[in-house]
Amino acid sequence: MSTTQSERLRELLEPLVTTQGLDLEEIEVDSVGRKRVLRVVVDSDTGADLDLIADVSGALSAKLDETNAMGEGEYTLEVGTPGAERPLTEHRHYVRATDRLVKFQLSEGGELVARILKVDDEGVDTEVPGVKGRKATARRIAFDDIVRARVQVEFSRKDNKKEEEA
Repeated sequence: MSTTQSERLRELLEPLVTTQGLDLEEIEVDSVGRKRVLRVVVDSDTGADLDLIADVSGALSAKLDETNAMGEGEYTLEVGTPGAERPLTEHRHYVRATDRLVKFQLSEGGELVARILKVDDEGVDTEVPGVKGRKATARRIAFDDIVRARVQVEFSRKDNKKEEEA
């Protein structure tokens, strides 16, 4: 897909996504045999439930049909949210990942897995989990020191807030 087509699709679809209170995170067109798949990834600070995704999908589909932006050939529209192990590429992604475990690739070399506690304009305050009975430690990471960051899936994390309320 050319950059021009991607930009045109973004310009066309982003206002519709924004009116639903969502951010347009990604647009991707893939060819699967003779068919094409248009994947649109949306998100918000509060997430997006299935009803909202269905509303957005309907609005996008109508706009695409009305404008013929995908051309005459068949295509499938898929609208969803970022995956569980989403990469963090924008400031808002870090804010949304507050209290989540994240794997950071650092510019100084090496990786760090830590929980995001707070985000500001310069970077993130994290808590590095303790290993083998040691206490967790605090660490500040500047955005300039982050090469890549990706949310990690936690299967066995206990919800501290629920434990405190019990």
